[in-house]
Amino acid sequence: MANRHNPLVIGIAGGSGSGKTTVAQSILQRVGPEKIAFLQHDQYYKDLSGLPPAQRAAINFDHPNSLETTLMIQHVLSLREGNPVEVPIYDFSTHSRTERSFTVQARRVILVEGILIFTEPALRELFDVKIFVDTDPDIRFIRRLQRDIDERGRTMESVIQQYISTVRPMHLEFVEQSKRFADIIIPEGGFNNAAMDMVVSRIEKLLQNQTE
Repeated sequence: MANRHNPLVIGIAGGSGSGKTTVAQSILQRVGPEKIAFLQHDQYYKDLSGLPPAQRAAINFDHPNSLETTLMIQHVLSLREGNPVEVPIYDFSTHSRTERSFTVQARRVILVEGILIFTEPALRELFDVKIFVDTDPDIRFIRRLQRDIDERGRTMESVIQQYISTVRPMHLEFVEQSKRFADIIIPEGGFNNAAMDMVVSRIEKLLQNQTE
């Protein structure tokens, strides 16, 4: 049963393709998925199904205004109170929110991942631990290119155009600036074993302190 009084809330931020998900999955596996409620900011993109496809594709998805962060804040607060939440499922190939959702149960740890989660003060204040994954721009771009083609049905030309027009400028304006709020900065993400050992040890120590 989830700890209703003092769940540990952890935020993982970093640029697109930095390895945030790898860090999150490493924490999930090493701490134990049965102890963690995992939320990804990507699932909270605003529903654009009312717009024509061409207009949807033209939206700046790397700006904070493209996300329904108020809903994520509500979900984190609900999980902190020990209540399950229904997380929306977003279809990246059509830039629209589906009618489906999935249930996330309250757990002792709430793990939140997303490129822009440290840019929103109301969300940032909910985190007990803030982790920023710092990876070289060329590596991030290559990872994003592979992911968007393989998993999101994009063309190479569209990925490059989006990177130049919005991803890179929004990274410099918002994501890189939010690094100053981090408690821990991990170079090279989940492949940095020394950093991951330290992070997992810190989380386990905090969880131990909760039960004492």
